[in-house]
Amino acid sequence: MTARLFPLFADLRNRTVLVVGGGGVARRKIAALLDTGARIVVGAPALDPELAVLADQERIETIAGSFVDSWLDDAWLVIAATDDAGANRAIAAAAKARRIWANVVDDAELSNIHLPARVERGPLQIAISSGGGAPMLARHLREQLETQFDESLGALAELLQRSRAHIRAKLPDLPARRRFFDRILKGPIPALLRRGDAISAERALQANIDSAAPVRGRVALVGAGPGDPGLLTLRALRLLNEADVILHDRLVSDEVLALARRDAELIEVGKHVGGDHHATQSAIHRLLVEHARSGKRVVRLKGGDPFVFGRGGEELEALQLHGIDFEVVPGITAAVACGAYAGIPLTHRDHAQSVRFITAHTKDADDGIDWRALAQDRQTLAFYMGVSGLERIRDRLVVHGRSANTPVALVENGTRAGQRVVVGTLAELPELAHVHRVAAPAILFVGEVAALATRLHWFGTSPLQGLPALARAA
Repeated sequence: MTARLFPLFADLRNRTVLVVGGGGVARRKIAALLDTGARIVVGAPALDPELAVLADQERIETIAGSFVDSWLDDAWLVIAATDDAGANRAIAAAAKARRIWANVVDDAELSNIHLPARVERGPLQIAISSGGGAPMLARHLREQLETQFDESLGALAELLQRSRAHIRAKLPDLPARRRFFDRILKGPIPALLRRGDAISAERALQANIDSAAPVRGRVALVGAGPGDPGLLTLRALRLLNEADVILHDRLVSDEVLALARRDAELIEVGKHVGGDHHATQSAIHRLLVEHARSGKRVVRLKGGDPFVFGRGGEELEALQLHGIDFEVVPGITAAVACGAYAGIPLTHRDHAQSVRFITAHTKDADDGIDWRALAQDRQTLAFYMGVSGLERIRDRLVVHGRSANTPVALVENGTRAGQRVVVGTLAELPELAHVHRVAAPAILFVGEVAALATRLHWFGTSPLQGLPALARAA
């Protein structure tokens, strides 16, 4: 099966489940159904002794004989558990014709529903499925999980279930309720249940409910790094799993966003080329304040590091102005990460004793950049500007004394699956980007260390070097 299964927990109370087969395989499937409240009907020429006992106890109903389509008349679910492959195919076909979910034991292709391996702790269930392709692996994982999850989780689930209505009445706001449960689950109540003190656990929960009050929202300014989700900090990952709302830039990778809590609200607030960045930034400030004031936990997720050309300082000033609580989680900035993944050390004892981070996106039309200082030797320049303005960079550096033969490297999609590195000289920089069709997101490195990418690269494809002969001739 190429498509993933969609996990569901079905309410089978008073609904008919037909099990076709009367042997040991059918018995194991029926055992999983006994506590669901389903009306279990077993059809088979004969029953094994244990199933016969269940029939005598009236826990299952029986039909003697071989399968016919009319057995499906009241069924919501059918399980084909015979030892006859032809009969199982006929059962699956008849169920499909009636749009009834069918599980054919040990035949994933014929099944349109699968019965997972389960770990049960009272009303709490953990279901494990391999899509029918590797049932022994699912069983192995279930055995491992059985040892990891304490039996007291069942008592905890029952306690929270009994108190659910009271908690919802006290805390009608979902974000506040979620934080309440976070506090409860990390507090002493689970430990009280583990040692068997259910009365103290219930009293402690009641006290927490009675004292619960709406909490203020807060904002976490989080660096997402350049794209590889493995470069996130543990704190960043924890906040993504706790966030109610995530305001993210366009360049935050899908792989990073996939780590967010499933029901978090994702809002893209990236700035587009040619747009009014000031107006967009003001709108971001308004959204941060609005969601935090409504009691939500907000993550402002920025590519790279929020304090390196990320306008993180401006956003914190806006939050402080409105009395919003905040924290900052650094990320790996693009120059550091892309340089590392491209095999470009930003400093090197033989080539560069300093590194400068530069962006062309400043508040004023006159960039105010000290080109004379940037043109000095024995330093690495990292330009955070994608692939725009490369001719201007080359011309200004050369005019102010940097050798036209200085090595350069353009790193496109750094740290991501599609990373490309293009290496050449400062003189040919604009042509390099044009001929090799370098596109954003990209970062430019200028300095002797850029040439080391040809020897020290380790991630992705080998660097592209220089201009093709036809391009040089043109």
